Amino acid sequence: MSNNRNTILAVILSGLVLIGWQYFYNIPQMEKQRAAQQTQSQMAKPEAKPATGAATSQSSTTPATTPATPAASQPAATQTVARDVAIAANPRVKIDTPRLSGSISLKGARIDDLSLVKFRETVDPTSPAIDLFSPSGTAAPYYAEFGWVPATGSTVKLPDQNTVWQQDGSGALTPSHPITLKYDNGEGLTFHRTIAVDDHYLFTIKDEVTNVGKAPVTLYPFALISRHGAPPVLGYYLLHEGLIGYLGDKGLQEYTYKKIDEAKSVNFKVTNGWLGITDKYWASALLPDTTAQLQARFSSNKVGSVETYQADYLEDAQTIPIGGTGSANARLFAGAKEASVVGLNFPLVGLGGYNKALGLNHFDLMIDWGWFYFITKPMFLALDFFYHLFGNFGIAILMVTVLVKLIFFPLANKSYASMAKMKAIQPQVAALKERFPDDRVKQQQEMMEIYKKEKINPIAGCLPVALQIPVFFSLYKVLFVTIEMRHAPFFAWIKDLSSPDPTHIFNLFGLLPYDPSTVPVIGHYLAIGAWPVIMGITMWFQMKLNPTPPDPTQKLIFDWMPLIFTFMLAGFPAGLVIYWAWNNTLSVIQQSFIMRRNGVKVELFDNLKSMFGRKSADKPANKTT
Repeated sequence: MSNNRNTILAVILSGLVLIGWQYFYNIPQMEKQRAAQQTQSQMAKPEAKPATGAATSQSSTTPATTPATPAASQPAATQTVARDVAIAANPRVKIDTPRLSGSISLKGARIDDLSLVKFRETVDPTSPAIDLFSPSGTAAPYYAEFGWVPATGSTVKLPDQNTVWQQDGSGALTPSHPITLKYDNGEGLTFHRTIAVDDHYLFTIKDEVTNVGKAPVTLYPFALISRHGAPPVLGYYLLHEGLIGYLGDKGLQEYTYKKIDEAKSVNFKVTNGWLGITDKYWASALLPDTTAQLQARFSSNKVGSVETYQADYLEDAQTIPIGGTGSANARLFAGAKEASVVGLNFPLVGLGGYNKALGLNHFDLMIDWGWFYFITKPMFLALDFFYHLFGNFGIAILMVTVLVKLIFFPLANKSYASMAKMKAIQPQVAALKERFPDDRVKQQQEMMEIYKKEKINPIAGCLPVALQIPVFFSLYKVLFVTIEMRHAPFFAWIKDLSSPDPTHIFNLFGLLPYDPSTVPVIGHYLAIGAWPVIMGITMWFQMKLNPTPPDPTQKLIFDWMPLIFTFMLAGFPAGLVIYWAWNNTLSVIQQSFIMRRNGVKVELFDNLKSMFGRKSADKPANKTT
């Protein structure tokens, strides 16, 4: 049964290695390529169309099948221009908040120029801010648009992407200063748009239409987010990037760019929903009134050689009588997916954010907590608590590791106690093998009797390793998807806990003037930093704490396991490797204490002496021959 225990333990560890290798090893390399890929030019194409759809049950009219807002007749650009050139081409109203900078184009009244001033492209605080939205004509247009769609057959003149609005008054859009835009169609309709922004990432848009014309007008309010060209994505099942929404009783809807390319268009008729486009750390989302009835849509429309991706909705029709006014309210989230801002739903504890303040429907799911959110969310909350206590996410990881150890101490205590008893009966096990050298069945039967007599559970030794697996993956998920961990430093050379250790053992940690990871073919395997080495050493100590397995194959597996894990975890986020090294250290201390308490000799130093003392012990024997 001792052999069975070791085999089960080896299988669990090997399975963890295989899963980690398959899903996570290439992530750091793909992350490095992401910035370079985003700078590649794409051919700019005409804007995508806002939603169209069937009539609502309350109206006999239908929205026009060719909405007035898109530039359907606008010729495709044959050459892209720099972002600053495209911004300067049209009159604009400046956006200036503590977290956002940019502008609103008066041509089309689009929100198409946004940068996140609190977040930089690299760990260097002087590197450029993250650009979220970009106007048409650039390499990667991405914007939000709001307005009205006429009923079928209507010839009413409505503002579109070519309409130049006028600003009432002056001044930039700030949290304390909303702006109002105005447009008169010359046919009796006057449009007013009031835009407000808070000190985070929420825009509030109020559209009003005054009708002093000669006939009533039926209009449908719409809102859209459009993105031209699929951005580079990691492509891992661990993270969703693409179109996303929580659409009433339809629940969470996630469509990758590839999936929506295949579907072309997906329509929903819902109440109490939101929808948008998400990246790993950034997102934009339409947040209509929770009581609004929506004809929502995800769509992909190929224009030339470029796909345009769009999340949009139509609300119910409004008939504006002569002398009357119609109005529509909309909201736009455009920014970083910070848990404290987006919201985090969790029983008893959690962060309210927009999800709670606006009464939204599971807006916290904009952050991809995964299927095991019941582990991932508490892990984040614990890390966030200790971060605010100590001001360092690396220390927070160390403290959470101690907390997890305390929570699982009763189980680990029983496990290590069982392992200690198994060590104590090793002489009896060895005697059984001598008594029944060729009868494995008899050996097993006698061993079971010994286990029963000594009240030993041979499987209990696997618990310490098994308990680490869900904690390991939940911590990895938090490090991988939460923006709070992005560019979070530890100490010394670790400037970003969400990225691999930047040092390399094969250039003596920077003493030699070359980067081993650039070596063709094998470069990825040479990117082993200081913390993976520390982790490997602590794992090796933990292995040597246990007696040498009698089976040569098992001994070989356990001897090579620390080295294998060193290579495997070298590409993982540094925070995860630090956790593993610290957890190994605590496990060695805990197991040694429990073994001593159970009267079992700690064999760590004896095993180490036997390794390094074997050659010296063999020398006298060589002299006598």
